[in-house]
Amino acid sequence: MSSEITSTNPVVHAIISGSAPHPARLAAASGLLPLPQNDLLEVLVALSTDQDAEISKSALETLSEQTPDDLLIAAKADDSALSVLTYLATHRAAKREIHEAIVQNTKTPDQALATLASQTPDGQLLELLAINQQRLVRFPGIIEAILGNSARTSEAERRARETKREFFEKERGARQIAEELRARGKIAAAEFFETADLTTPEGEMSIDDAWIIAQHIEVSDEDIDDSWLPAERYAELVPESAEEIALNVQRVIESEKLEGEVSPDRVSLIRRIMFMNTRDRMKLATKGDREARSVLVRDSNKVVSSAVINNPRITDQEVENIAAMRTVSDEVLRLISMNRAWARSYTIIHNLARNPRTPIPTVLNILPRIRTKDLQGLSLNRNVSEATRRQAYRLVQARSGK
Repeated sequence: MSSEITSTNPVVHAIISGSAPHPARLAAASGLLPLPQNDLLEVLVALSTDQDAEISKSALETLSEQTPDDLLIAAKADDSALSVLTYLATHRAAKREIHEAIVQNTKTPDQALATLASQTPDGQLLELLAINQQRLVRFPGIIEAILGNSARTSEAERRARETKREFFEKERGARQIAEELRARGKIAAAEFFETADLTTPEGEMSIDDAWIIAQHIEVSDEDIDDSWLPAERYAELVPESAEEIALNVQRVIESEKLEGEVSPDRVSLIRRIMFMNTRDRMKLATKGDREARSVLVRDSNKVVSSAVINNPRITDQEVENIAAMRTVSDEVLRLISMNRAWARSYTIIHNLARNPRTPIPTVLNILPRIRTKDLQGLSLNRNVSEATRRQAYRLVQARSGK
């Protein structure tokens, strides 16, 4: 028991450990020993639960005679015994100021605060407890105590539920999905969900949605080269509002409709993917299959759409199609033109040259590699820029010797 004693006073140790004679322990319980206030409170709290009924009764009576000011000082002190802080936290008759000090004292045992949270009728005190997210994460019993207390305010409940969802439910859900995927041999999908956030502006992604997303992940971490994305660009993966994501979803659906009918299942998949947060969409873009890539390459966030181009499973046929799309960002088209392997494909560079979304400097750099017949077509193409048409015309004239 001596290991639980805070005081270094040998008299205190003797009294609390039980080695002191009964008269001395009874005198201590009665407050008759000349002890410093900290030592006195530690002794009284310890003796209040003594097996000797006379001693415990006397200690409780002496505790009840302590002034609120002395108790408040103890509640605020960093050197108060943990047993004293626990007593003050669980002492229902303590004044509100004392309980506030106990909540704010970093030395107060977590279990004591959980007890306080479960029994206090003070909603404002519950709010004060709920603000300390670090402590709630360290000891989730406080969260359950707040949520189980009928005196909780809406603010205390909101904070407690947000912490529970953010640090426990969401993490547990992602971990369970990852474990199940690993058991099924879907390592790439498991790796994704081990680091996934699974939150959307509408709340947390449902388990059903997560499983559907998992079926579209095919690239493992060891195959990913993330050197294409410098650290400073992560700032572009900012949280989006529900309205911004809804517009992004509609944009992707409308762009696909330009290429043909979009089935209800396809719309459903688009919504599931696009309502993920930006960081998870970027990860999916680098790890996802062809179907996921075809959705995310149209994302309005350039980091997300650029990640598709850096997916190691993307095929030349996909790049040919992307190079012709008028609904992708100019950054994606620029990145395609900079890839040496793709730049050797005539179909790809021809599609880039004809795409009005391709940046003009990129097009002008490509035009010398375009065949004369195709340059003639470009010089007459009203869908491309005037600069492109003029340069295509000049090149045709130069090649014909005019």
